[in-house]
Formats: sequence, structure tokens, C-alpha cells
Amino acid sequence: MAENEAEGGAAAEGAEAAAPKSKFKLILIIVGVLVVLGGGAATWFLFFRHGDDEHHAEVAPPPKPPAFVEVPDMMVNLAGAPGERVQYLKLKIVLELKEEKQIEAIKPSMPRVTDIFQTYVRELRSSDLNGSAGIFRLKEELTKRVNAAVAPIQVSAVLFKEVVLQ
Repeated sequence: MAENEAEGGAAAEGAEAAAPKSKFKLILIIVGVLVVLGGGAATWFLFFRHGDDEHHAEVAPPPKPPAFVEVPDMMVNLAGAPGERVQYLKLKIVLELKEEKQIEAIKPSMPRVTDIFQTYVRELRSSDLNGSAGIFRLKEELTKRVNAAVAPIQVSAVLFKEVVLQ
């Protein structure tokens, strides 16, 4: 009976020794598969994925150039104190629009735009137009007023072609 136990014990030790070797091999196989999959995924991200992004960037349409509408020339007398000499302001103005199709939509509103501009400019004094800061304030006020006059259409900027103060 002691002989059977000795033979059974030796067989049990062999099974226990074989189990760690097979677990080690299994872990090595799993780690190897993960390394291969990770390397393949990294290769795809680094080399193949960015090529599609560059291709899409080249296909993007170029930005549309802005459209311009000329406002009729204006010549107005400026407000002044009684007894001062009368000063005149001559303006040539262009409106900048985002799209070409907005030109036809804004043309019926041009008399309103001209009226709003003249009404505002007639209240100015020559001291209001001194320096570049005065012209910038005038540009900002005219932009705000023209956007209110042509409400659904958005005017990007009021541009001066000519400003003469006499």
C-alpha cells in the first residue's frame, strides 16, 4: 500500500509540475497575440488613418469671395454752432456682403440705407471725424445702422472709398 501511495504521489507531482509550464506557455501566447494586435493597430493609426484626413482637406471647396455693393455718393453739410462756417462731408461708401446673391436682395433697400446714412451723418460735427478713431467710429455706426435697415441680410462691413471734409 505504501508503494501505491509513492507511485500516486510521484504522478501527482508530475501533474503539478506540468501545470505551471502550460500556464506560462498560455500567458506567453496571449501576450504575443496582444503585441501583434497592438502593433497592427498602431501601424494603422500612424500610416493609414491620416491619409484619409489629408484627402478630405484637399477636397474642401475654396471660400467664396465677398460681394460688394456701392452706395450712391453722399455730400452733406455737418452740424455746427451758429455763426461757424458751414463744413461739408463727401462720402463714397461700399457695403461688403458675404455672398453674391445678397446683392439683388439689398438693392431694393438702397434708398432706405441712403436715408439712414444721411440722417446720421448730418448730425455729426467736424470734431467727431478727427483722426482715424473718428473714422472708425463712423464706420461702426454706419455698419450698425445698415444692418438694422436690411434686417435679414447681414452686411459684413462698411468700407470707405473716399472721405472728404471741407
